[in-house]
Amino acid sequence: MGDRYNGSSKNMSNLHNPPALNSISPLGFWDDAVGILSRELSPQQFKTWIQPLTLLSFVESDDSLTIGAPNRFKLDWIKKTFADRFQELASQYFGRPINVGFTLATEASPESKTTIAPEEAQQKIVAPEVLEPVISVEEGNFEIEDHSKLNPNLTFETFVTGKANQLARAASIQVAHNPGTSYNPMFLYGGVGLGKTHLIHAIGNHLLKEKPNARIRYIHAEQYVSDVVRAYQQKAFDRFKRYYHSLDLLLIDDIQFFSGKSRTQEEFFYAFEALLSNKSQVIITSDTYPKEMAGIDDRLISRFDSGLTVAIEPPELEMRVAILMKKAINEGIPMSEDVAFFVAKHLRSNVRELEGALRKILAFVRFHGKEVTIEVARTALKDLLSIQNRQISVENIQKAVADFYSIKVADMYSKKRPANIARPRQIAMFMAKELTQKSLPEIGELFGGRDHTTVLHAVRKIADERAHDSQLNHEIHVIEQTLKA
Repeated sequence: MGDRYNGSSKNMSNLHNPPALNSISPLGFWDDAVGILSRELSPQQFKTWIQPLTLLSFVESDDSLTIGAPNRFKLDWIKKTFADRFQELASQYFGRPINVGFTLATEASPESKTTIAPEEAQQKIVAPEVLEPVISVEEGNFEIEDHSKLNPNLTFETFVTGKANQLARAASIQVAHNPGTSYNPMFLYGGVGLGKTHLIHAIGNHLLKEKPNARIRYIHAEQYVSDVVRAYQQKAFDRFKRYYHSLDLLLIDDIQFFSGKSRTQEEFFYAFEALLSNKSQVIITSDTYPKEMAGIDDRLISRFDSGLTVAIEPPELEMRVAILMKKAINEGIPMSEDVAFFVAKHLRSNVRELEGALRKILAFVRFHGKEVTIEVARTALKDLLSIQNRQISVENIQKAVADFYSIKVADMYSKKRPANIARPRQIAMFMAKELTQKSLPEIGELFGGRDHTTVLHAVRKIADERAHDSQLNHEIHVIEQTLKA
């Protein structure tokens, strides 16, 4: 998209011409394909077969994409089982036939690994079980790329703000203006695709503009693990420590990847202590509230909690509409408000999902030479909408809420009114209105034949409380993630 994918075309003057391969980012395709497969497969299937794959390259001259597998066994299985599906997803996404090939990731040529997008690091979907390092007896040259790794497009100006992220944005601006003093460390948490990475890049870009000589590093937690592995293998921990301990600003994404890696956590603890001692700013993101992270040392969790912890919630309807319209303008094909409302009403979970939907719609209109209308959006997104409609039902919501608050599902339909039952029931009604297409009378009927005014009261009450109750916000977010897992 305009903010994320440098390969996107922003000026397609002739809508009747099919898109060239480089008019849509290959990384955009990869995000889209992995997201779809994560919904189509069971969590175990996805983790076993899809998560370890890597998008290696694309070749514009023959419209070909190459996907890498980590070993021969997985390569053979992927080719046998998923080749046709990847072929179908690629052709749908690019709007033309694409040749999808598979190879061992270790056999890919160095050139092929740099052809995806020159300004973006290769996006690799890594299996979660990264092994702890083994000491090598060989000496090596330990090098760390000494530049910020910041994406210049991710700024506060390009960040769409709404109720769901306004506190996180305000705190980020405060940190950007007063690094090392206002909130240190700052810990941002929330689900996938809600803007955590955008915000920490925005902080880094602001500081870099104010202080061009500042030592800033954005790093994904997985890369930090790799740096620890290499330092271990090459007996270069002094160099490793000198680099990380001397930064002015460390931005580390998805800290949950440290889970179970004791040596990595130990080294990060030392770096963390050194940076805070030097009044350097540390900013961390995670998909989970610090105290709920599994496999992370208690002393690290204690340090994370010592600063400011801020949640980013899934965007509300108006914010989703604003995001879609802004990104459509960036792509050179404006989207009317009614179309944006249609898409936003059906896709609720995160910004990445909205981006994927927008890419599908834009590819469809460019290929078929149509205007962006609700019917066109419905056609372009038919597979995605079908999955969404099957995924969440009022019955599933009732069960998820009942499980979360340790009550019986039957309590959702009963006439009992004690607080420990009435409040979860109101939350379930609110989520049924937010996450399904059911009307108020239909929802009331599914909650024991209650009147639609009862449902409306519950929806308004929970919506009002959610605006100022961060704990309630967190609980609803956890239940939504459970429903969409």
